[in-house]
Amino acid sequence: MFGLTALELARIQFGFTISFHIIFPAITIGLASYLAVLEGLWLLKKDAVYVELYHFWSHIFAVTFAMGVVSGLVMAYQFGTNWSHYSNFAGSITGPLLSYEVLTAFFLEAGFLGVMLFGWNKVGPGLHFFSTVMVAAGTLISATWILASNSWMQTPQGFEVINGRVVPVDWLKVIFNPSFPYRLAHMTVAAYLATALFVGASGAWHLLKGRNTPAVRTMFSMAMWLVLIVAPLQIAIGDAHGLVTREHQPAKIAAIEGHWANKPGENVPLILFGWPDMAAEKTRYAVEVPHLGSLILTHSWNGQIAGLKDFAPQDRPDSTIVFWTFRIMVGLGFLIALLGVLSAWARWRGVLFESRNFQRFALMMGPAGLIAILAGWLTTEIGRQPWVVYGVMRTKDAVSNHSALELSATLVLFMVLYTAVFGTGIRYLMKLAARGPEQFGGHFPAPPPETGRPARPLSAVADPLDA
Repeated sequence: MFGLTALELARIQFGFTISFHIIFPAITIGLASYLAVLEGLWLLKKDAVYVELYHFWSHIFAVTFAMGVVSGLVMAYQFGTNWSHYSNFAGSITGPLLSYEVLTAFFLEAGFLGVMLFGWNKVGPGLHFFSTVMVAAGTLISATWILASNSWMQTPQGFEVINGRVVPVDWLKVIFNPSFPYRLAHMTVAAYLATALFVGASGAWHLLKGRNTPAVRTMFSMAMWLVLIVAPLQIAIGDAHGLVTREHQPAKIAAIEGHWANKPGENVPLILFGWPDMAAEKTRYAVEVPHLGSLILTHSWNGQIAGLKDFAPQDRPDSTIVFWTFRIMVGLGFLIALLGVLSAWARWRGVLFESRNFQRFALMMGPAGLIAILAGWLTTEIGRQPWVVYGVMRTKDAVSNHSALELSATLVLFMVLYTAVFGTGIRYLMKLAARGPEQFGGHFPAPPPETGRPARPLSAVADPLDA
């Protein structure tokens, strides 16, 4: 297919499927915590606005949770189908970590999800709130185990290679590897920001449509507060993460910066824009800011980092790709921070709910958090190449023995099915968000009719797909 090798097709297929998958857990993590906050505020203030918002966003949560589970199953199977040599080599670490995620997070979520979605009129408010908190905790625990596994692939430690296979010798070092705390914090905050932008865009949409109800005003205000507070925190976490990456994955940082070589005594400029040319070993059309690269990457005026020429050509990540994916992520991050600052300015002037230009900006920024997550994930994963376990196992040694024809056929099949299934699901999510919260007048919605069988997450959404 298009002259690509089996290895390249396997990587594209994994990247395609995980790009669809990652957006659903990100929104699920953020919405679960948001729902817990809403219910806690309702218990504290007894304001029906929080009930309206809870039921509105719980419908959307149910859909994203269901799509996240379905898309996640495919990811697990790909380790065995397309990356069997990796599973054989490192399965003693990856397998237990993913099993812990199922045994702790997934069972916790599944155990309390039914009470959270269908228990309003069947259990007391305290138990229901506890169930919502447990579902929120489950999403965070799930992210913890998944990121522990992926972080180990980025900065592996706590293992030995015996008879051609990885053997864990210190599980604390395996889990709490050098990049894990920073990646967990970075991804969790990214999920909260992406959710806040989604909620804020929904609120902006309704305000622009003239639906200036207390529920819409409340969710828009809460989203803007979160963006204002959390966006600067994310920038600080990203800086700390970058310092750890420079220490443990210097080739990735060199590729991200498009930095090829150092000259004695010279600083590292920050290349704002350019085009890294892997063949010519130079960054063309570079627009540089002197010393700024040193300040950001070493926190010193003339500090230096490793250049790509310090690594053998076969050990270099593709700078052309990660140079731009990183800048997309960072650029969106600063736009998100700008949105928070403008929200504070609009709030101070008393026009947060009246400024249509600001609301249009908030609406436009709705997908920015998810795009930034995808760009950051591409930077992280492509920047790790050519290693699947950094410095231990090369990606070309991890792929299964499939032909390019087989991988081409399955890739096309995935593209068709994912576009149809998840494209429809995303369209439905947008339709739910566009409808807005309903006013319940301080009363809970009527419970669903008894059917004699357990309800599924999507049963929480009463609206038909084609309505």
